[in-house]
Amino acid sequence: MGQRFYRLELTGVENAYVSVTALPKADADVSYADGVEVSVQDSDGNNCSPLDAEEARFGSSESPRPITATAARRVGHGEKSCTGAGTYYVLVERTRSSGTVRSTTTREDWDLELHVASEPVPRRQGGTAPPRAWDSASPVPPTGERTLREGGTSFNDARGLGKGVWGAAIEPGETLFYRVPVDWGQQLSVAAELGSSSGRGTGTGATGAGPGRDRGYVSSALVTSLHNPVRAEVEDSDTAYDGEQKSSSLKPLPPVAYENRFALTDEVAAMRFAGWYYVSVHLSPDVAEKFGEAPLDLTLRVDVDGAPRRGPVYAGSPRPADDFGVSEQDAEAAQRGETAAAGDGDGGGGGERDHELMAVIAAGGIGAGVVLLGILGVWTLVARRGARATARFGPPHERF
Repeated sequence: MGQRFYRLELTGVENAYVSVTALPKADADVSYADGVEVSVQDSDGNNCSPLDAEEARFGSSESPRPITATAARRVGHGEKSCTGAGTYYVLVERTRSSGTVRSTTTREDWDLELHVASEPVPRRQGGTAPPRAWDSASPVPPTGERTLREGGTSFNDARGLGKGVWGAAIEPGETLFYRVPVDWGQQLSVAAELGSSSGRGTGTGATGAGPGRDRGYVSSALVTSLHNPVRAEVEDSDTAYDGEQKSSSLKPLPPVAYENRFALTDEVAAMRFAGWYYVSVHLSPDVAEKFGEAPLDLTLRVDVDGAPRRGPVYAGSPRPADDFGVSEQDAEAAQRGETAAAGDGDGGGGGERDHELMAVIAAGGIGAGVVLLGILGVWTLVARRGARATARFGPPHERF
């Protein structure tokens, strides 16, 4: 089981959110329980957010694709542990199926994307109840001409989208990433459509042996996922595919509000930040077996409803600065399809302390000859076993 340790230096008046995205190769062999876990711990090894979903698995589709786990250290109302200023540790663990030997999953390296964000507490503490009323009716997807917009390969190069109808070609086994700016008070909805196939694969429906003799059927063929600005999953939807056009929509979500974090349901609580929300779409590699390797047409219908409202006044500056807000420039960048790197000439920094937020610790762990390899935060560390580490601008990225 692979492990990585990192160090966080935090004040007592900020929430810290850490996300880890595993990026296996497209031909990697993964099983149901293979995945990644992340936790934020204090100096005594206590988990700072034990009730959060801190693990991600490939699940029943057993399809190699980017998966993201998140963890947090929070301060404020109701938080009793891990609230003081000082040093905290991030533990990233690679997990795999127990009781089986899988040569590829135990030996192949996975790329990792690491992202850490700091949200200050509000200057004035308000209520601790989520908004009671919001329009939960199924939204009407936008109509009109489709604009072609190729997707990115991960969070780091996700292409911007605004309100409208967007299209791309997606290949079996491919995952496309997009990002949508959603301000305080606005309500996001996303629907995905997969076009018909005229091809035939090499399988025979359920058996997958011999030349293609029927159209076949793939369960969980198209998976659409939504993540919030700190990359925590909001919700996902999937649809089966039989060669005919199919569609799926995310469930109705509430308008973005700071108070959503007090909700009992995970998808409502995740709509707690203004900023860039990420949409990823994955097409199962099994589609190639049943319907051929040719790309299929993908259509995304994105709606951002409502006028922006005033959000919380923070007692400090969020880091990175653009993780918890939306500007006019963001809306323009979304329509142009810009990535974070294209619209962020200084690497997304929010000041000198951004570069001091996270430091890498050797894989030997805490107290086992700790070696600082580089400074992260809004920097990238590209590190491979036996190779020298180098740092450059961008969110942290490495392998394990």
